[in-house]
Amino acid sequence: MNPATFLALGDSYTIGEGVDADECWPAQLTRRLGALGIAVAAPHVVARTGWTTDELARAMDATTFAAPYDLVTLLIGVNNQYRDRPLDNYLAEFTDLLARACVLSRNGARGVVVVSIPDWGVTRFAHDRDAKAIALAIDTFNRAARDAADSAGAAFVDVTGASREAGDGEAMLVGDGLHPSAAQYALWTEEILPFAQRALG
Repeated sequence: MNPATFLALGDSYTIGEGVDADECWPAQLTRRLGALGIAVAAPHVVARTGWTTDELARAMDATTFAAPYDLVTLLIGVNNQYRDRPLDNYLAEFTDLLARACVLSRNGARGVVVVSIPDWGVTRFAHDRDAKAIALAIDTFNRAARDAADSAGAAFVDVTGASREAGDGEAMLVGDGLHPSAAQYALWTEEILPFAQRALG
């Protein structure tokens, strides 16, 4: 039997800015699934540091996909929030991206897992920012994403709590004091794993 195929859509949190390629959470998730007897090919990652929803959409326009994929994940929006873009703009563009993810999925929405936006306000990078305001904005964006996922019939997994628990712990961040370390991505992977298992049937 051929291994399952996996498409990961996102931004720096998906490519794993600052960690080795095999330590980003899509790579860790692939290994964890393999350890459970679910063979998954190396993920096709369409993500770049700094991307917003519209930038991911344009990148997808220029990408040749080997669809359908058995598992599709979508984690996008932190840069919309960071750039103070309006919530309604995020929701409209996110909903379009989610619809595209469902089309690329072999099983439609059942094969799609939306991953929440982590809270960068707890990191060392944000020590001079208003952490409460960032948390409030992140929660608002995540509620919109969850509602969109629920409406589409896709799964939604919360890694925001894990990011807040990790905080600014030295072992939880890479050298820039902002992006998660492999150790933090391992925490995310444990949250995502059961949703990925269900999506893969």
